[in-house]
Amino acid sequence: MKMNGSLFEIELKNADGSPETLRDYKGNVLLLVNVASQCGLTPQYKGLEELYRRYHDRGFFVMAFPSNDFGGQEPGTMEEIQQFCSLNYDVTFPIYHKLHTLGPDKHPLYVWLTEHAEPGDEVSWNFEKFLISRDGEIAARFSPRVTPNDEELIQAIERELG
Repeated sequence: MKMNGSLFEIELKNADGSPETLRDYKGNVLLLVNVASQCGLTPQYKGLEELYRRYHDRGFFVMAFPSNDFGGQEPGTMEEIQQFCSLNYDVTFPIYHKLHTLGPDKHPLYVWLTEHAEPGDEVSWNFEKFLISRDGEIAARFSPRVTPNDEELIQAIERELG
């Protein structure tokens, strides 16, 4: 796949393994986050769910992409990941199939994100955040240390929602 194409055309797998693209989310504001269940930043799930519930009716979606690339902190199956997120954080936003954010098997989504983001560096750790505008462009990128309740992130979301 050519990485200069649209974010909305990249093939993904939803949590049950069925093929999907982000095409159905075109026109919405998206927060794409690589996640892990056994990371010191895992409690960010709570704040991500709060953001999702706060802004969802305005066309905002949090989208989680589990990855085991950082310290082996997402070793579980998709069923285990979903159960963990539901039981511990009452997550209702979409969780996609586990993928690679780094290395030779890096998923095309993360190839596109890192090629189009400023700075164009690799993902640094779990819970890195990419804010996508309604037209499918990267509006902002936030390090894993930026929590979901950080004012800079909230202002960026509100700016994109208009």
